[in-house]
Amino acid sequence: MYICKRQPQVLRLRCASLRMTDFILRFAQDDSGEGWGTRYFRKTEKTMLLAIDVGNTNTVLGLYKLEGAKPELAAHWRVTTHRSQTADEYGVLFVNLFEMNGMKPSQVAHIIISSVVPPVEGTLREVCRNYFHTEPLFVEPGIKTGMPVLVDNPTELGADRLVNAIAAFERYGGPCVIVDFGTATTFDVVSAKGEYLGGAISPGLGISADALFSRAARLGRVEIKRPAKVIGTNTVTHIQSGLYYGYIGLVDGILERIMTELGAPARVIATGGLARLISEDSRFITEIDDMLTLDGLLILFERNRAAKPRGKAH
Repeated sequence: MYICKRQPQVLRLRCASLRMTDFILRFAQDDSGEGWGTRYFRKTEKTMLLAIDVGNTNTVLGLYKLEGAKPELAAHWRVTTHRSQTADEYGVLFVNLFEMNGMKPSQVAHIIISSVVPPVEGTLREVCRNYFHTEPLFVEPGIKTGMPVLVDNPTELGADRLVNAIAAFERYGGPCVIVDFGTATTFDVVSAKGEYLGGAISPGLGISADALFSRAARLGRVEIKRPAKVIGTNTVTHIQSGLYYGYIGLVDGILERIMTELGAPARVIATGGLARLISEDSRFITEIDDMLTLDGLLILFERNRAAKPRGKAH
């Protein structure tokens, strides 16, 4: 090598050959004894599963490490679902989330998606291809679930509801009822044999409150929270009492009737953004599982891994 004298203020070192570069990178070692160059240029191993649950209000992402005896949830995020957002906007957001946690999109080997927002599905497919170079697996008709769906038209069942039912039966057994507090609150019933029997859908607490505030001119928007007592002493606590205890009455009323129809007690699992708030005073909810949907996506991925291997992006 030589020193370039035409620019004396800058020392520019050139290697005589690529072999010399390799020599420097391999033997410039740190305390671990491993060359920093070897580590920097080592090919990133694809060892992770990205699970995405797209809801009407929020999109939840979970990143699972697949190596080892049991998959492990390494990170998870909740972002707002934007129907008009482009693939590049979603892609930049996802990449930034990864980098904030010291991870890279190149570590993702597989992606599985459940969605109840059809306009976003094509966008996310493009994100998977362009930013993760992976063909996603969608929870849709034809996927292997391992759960009989005993409803009039199984194709009408929301992907997230099926995923929740599969995860709940796998983790808690049956019979069980899953209450998912989202934009809508859904009730899903699974038999002792692991059959999806059906359920119910009601307006979510958030949109119920929005309807009240938008239609009642003299009622201002308040925080949805558990009031100190049922009998309020001002307009704010009146509204909070009606929203909170009224919604608990809705949830427990439906659950009580479900138990009667089943003819046997069932374990009730709550999930979703408001699960912890409502479960506090429910007479029937026994479990709160914030990761139920993500874990259900992991279970579905494992059941379909051999049957439907990852495709190549085009």
